[in-house]
Amino acid sequence: MIHPFRHFHTITKHRHRVIAHCFRAGIGFQGLFHDLSKYAPAEFLPGARYYQGTRSPNEREREVYGYSVAWMHHKGRNRHHFEYWTDINPKTKTYDPVPMPIRYVKEMFCDRVAASKIYQGKNYTDEHPLTYFRRGSAKRCTLQRQICWRNGL
Repeated sequence: MIHPFRHFHTITKHRHRVIAHCFRAGIGFQGLFHDLSKYAPAEFLPGARYYQGTRSPNEREREVYGYSVAWMHHKGRNRHHFEYWTDINPKTKTYDPVPMPIRYVKEMFCDRVAASKIYQGKNYTDEHPLTYFRRGSAKRCTLQRQICWRNGL
């Protein structure tokens, strides 16, 4: 079943929370542009199709196809995702982190806190964003740590 209205409500509520957090973090103007690509058809339509309300629709799309077209679109357009700041090393042919400006690290933090609040609802605790950060493959976590380390975090 496709849920365009529920998905729209969720992403808009998330965006507004991120904007509020960004203002507190001193990057309010940047926050106003957070996740606008989620309203583009390439992200919105799969989001509505795989909407569940308790987690990112990209996770469900990934379970169905083995990858998420919406996520591929999203991460390439939004600098607050650490994946945006990786590139192939021509010598090793591996993905290496590129220095991520601190303002995008701040936005990434605001994004994760807001996402945790949206998906956890009344069950939210301050532990959830850290758990979300640590979740995933070891390689992904290593890249996240390298990006944070290179930014002195």
